[in-house]
Order: sequence, then C-alpha cells, then structure tokens
Amino acid sequence: MASSRKVAVVTGSNKGIGFAIVRALCKSYDGDIFLTSRDEGRGQAAIADLNKEGLQPKFHQLDINDRSSIERLKSFLQTTYGGLDVLVNNAAIAYKNADPAPFSEQAEVTCKTNFWATLDVCSILFPLLRPHSRVVNVSSFASQMALQKCSPAIQRRFTDPSLKMEDLEQIMCEFVDAAKMGKHQDIGFPNSAYGMSKVAVTVMTFIQDRKISKDSREDIVINACCPGYVDTDMSSHKGPKTIDQGADTPVYLALLPPNTTSPKGDFVSDRAIQKWG
Repeated sequence: MASSRKVAVVTGSNKGIGFAIVRALCKSYDGDIFLTSRDEGRGQAAIADLNKEGLQPKFHQLDINDRSSIERLKSFLQTTYGGLDVLVNNAAIAYKNADPAPFSEQAEVTCKTNFWATLDVCSILFPLLRPHSRVVNVSSFASQMALQKCSPAIQRRFTDPSLKMEDLEQIMCEFVDAAKMGKHQDIGFPNSAYGMSKVAVTVMTFIQDRKISKDSREDIVINACCPGYVDTDMSSHKGPKTIDQGADTPVYLALLPPNTTSPKGDFVSDRAIQKWG
C-alpha cells in the first residue's frame, strides 16, 4: 500500500548546491526527501554527513543519463508513495575552462546531460506529479549571457511564446551539429556549451509551464532559477556564495505555498523574477 506521505526528489545531490538543497528541505519540508546520486557510495556518504547533523534524508540511486535508472526511481516512487510532490532538477555538468576536450565534444556531452537528460527526468517523472506539486529546474545566469550572444534570429526562435518542446530540441540539435563541424558561431550560436545547455533548460521550463497549465491536475508550479555564483567543485570554488546561499532560491521555489500564481513559469534569481530574453 503506497504511503500518502509527501515526497521530494533532488537530482545530483551528493555534493554542492544539490546537497545544500537536501539539507534545507530536511529542515523545512514536511515529507520524505530523497538525496540522489549516480554513485551509491558517494550518495550514502552524503546521507551519513547529514545524519551527523541530525537530519534524516533518504537515498535513491539516480543517473539522469540512464533512462532505466530514471524508470527505476519512477517505479519506486509510484509503489512507495503513489506520486511525487517536489522535483528539483539540479544534476548538471560543466567543463573547466582549461579542459583540453574539443568544443565539439563539450557541446555534445554538456547538452546531453544538462538538457536532454533533464528533459528525460521530466518526461518520465511528470506523470507522477500530484496536485500542488512544485518543480524547480536549476538553470544559470549563464543562460541569459548565452542568449544575448546568439544572433537576433536565434534569439527570436528561443523566445517565441508558441515554441514547442520538439522545436527546442531541434534548435539544440542544430547547435550540437554545428559545433561538431566548428561552425556554431558562423550560424549565430555562442561559444559556450554550458551557457547553451542552460538556455535550453530555461526555455524548457517556459514550455513545461505552458503545457502543465492546461493539465487537469491543479496548482502544479514549474520555475527555473539561477542559484548564483557558488563556491562548488563545478565553479572550481571561485563563486562567492556558499552552497547554502546557493540553495536558497531553489528551496524557496520548492516550498511555494498552495495556489501560487507568481513566480510561475518564470526565471528566478535571489527570490526575484528576472527578465529573460
């Protein structure tokens, strides 16, 4: 018999901002919170660290690049809880500036994880969302910077209010294909694999909001956010914010009260809606 208890899932949460999001939710969310990671050992070590603080998150293995791993999580949530109430899509990768990998590889791998794998998580888990669910897609101010560096024609495509998910996927395929040929800048894309992947995450959020608003399940709120420049492995520890400060806006969005109408389908930073595009 599935529990009626509320449940939250944070992807990529064994370290960094994801870890801090789990920590904050453990202190303020009335339900079970799942810390997830690709590697079981690292995930259990993160759980042990939070247990030492008197917090009781649960663990489930999740590799967002592996659809079967997402399906296993879905099956577990369905059987154990009968649904899902909070989903924070935090898992992401970024190449270091000094990484010798060619841009063609960086574009393909970064977009595969940060956009397509995150989209897979949403496609597989969204059917579990209960009324009053909250979804937070962790994006970045890098998405705003990358959009500004796109040609006006590409900017118009990304900001088209009638854009559908298959259209967004098409644009991202064009970017990756052009990057593989070394022609991405010639046709109006910026020279930032990470920035482009986060443009896709932000625009994905707007599309999801438009679609879910027509859903029969009431009050499902989806937002994208920038956690700020945070001191993590991903930023090579250059960001001025602590991971707990970085977690503030994602957690604020995850805990929006019932029947919230704003922020909804927005890009949020420092708890404030930002103009995007």
